[in-house]
Amino acid sequence: MSKYMKAFVCEKYGPPQLLKIQEVPQPTPKENEVLLRIRATAINDYDWSMVRGKPYLYRLMFGIRKPKRQIPGMELAGTIEAIGSNVKKLKIGDAVYGDISDYGFGSFAEFICIHEKAVVEKPETMKFDEAASLPHAALLALQGLRKGNIKKGQRILINGGGGGVGFFGLQLAKLHECEVTGVDTGKKLETMKSLGFDYVIDYKKEDFTRSHQKYDLVLDCKTNRSPLAYVRSLKLEASYITVGGKPHRLLQMLCYKKFISLFHKKQLSILSLKPNQGLEEINQLYIQGKLKCVIDGPHTFKKIPELITYFGRGEHIGKIVVVL
Repeated sequence: MSKYMKAFVCEKYGPPQLLKIQEVPQPTPKENEVLLRIRATAINDYDWSMVRGKPYLYRLMFGIRKPKRQIPGMELAGTIEAIGSNVKKLKIGDAVYGDISDYGFGSFAEFICIHEKAVVEKPETMKFDEAASLPHAALLALQGLRKGNIKKGQRILINGGGGGVGFFGLQLAKLHECEVTGVDTGKKLETMKSLGFDYVIDYKKEDFTRSHQKYDLVLDCKTNRSPLAYVRSLKLEASYITVGGKPHRLLQMLCYKKFISLFHKKQLSILSLKPNQGLEEINQLYIQGKLKCVIDGPHTFKKIPELITYFGRGEHIGKIVVVL
């Protein structure tokens, strides 16, 4: 007899309110897959783009006319309920988490079947909602700062400092004794100060690229200005790393970064995230109390459509997490 589960299904592109909970068949793991009972998931930029089909460039990845994968969601934490015949590293009962985007989507559901390499074991002391907040944002911060060749005592700016990447980036930079400036707006600014940013800039009142202040490293979660504007904000031989933002600005960065390097020793780079690579290090930092999760929520499963809209407005503080 077939088993069923609840999932949010995206049958066509449109506003997040079109997402509806449906009863769909519970999947069965293939030989290299595990069946996970999802305990927590998180809202990401991919969800905001996939559900709406905007920017249109993303339809090349998600599907031209309608989503190829109808259940959104790419971060999860949960427990293994069943395993395929070829699974080697995991067993039934293991608590795991991860960014599953290399193997597909579908975390806005009660269960998922995913390749065993899409997840890693969760430390016992880490809660499921904390685990769901970590893999994508923490590794964007970790890999981004490393790509920028972070060094002790640097002056660092994080554009989009009040989101998940921003708070993880702050904590990782402080491990290098860096001075960190965060850029965001609204109610986020006070929270950013209380969590340890040395300086905060309200982007509605000040453009950091036109300031006299220069930085050794800029980690950009927004990429909403031209490459030349970012060059102005850098010291000599400094680095700018973008981990996401507006597609046309990312394309500009891709086209102009080599040209800019002909005239400056300043380096402009786009991070290509390697999902889950570095989670073992993140686990150790968490266990040692050197990395804490900043969670907006946790929220209930039924609120996912409105939470995607909330994410799109940019009002959240830290990672938006949903528990099942």
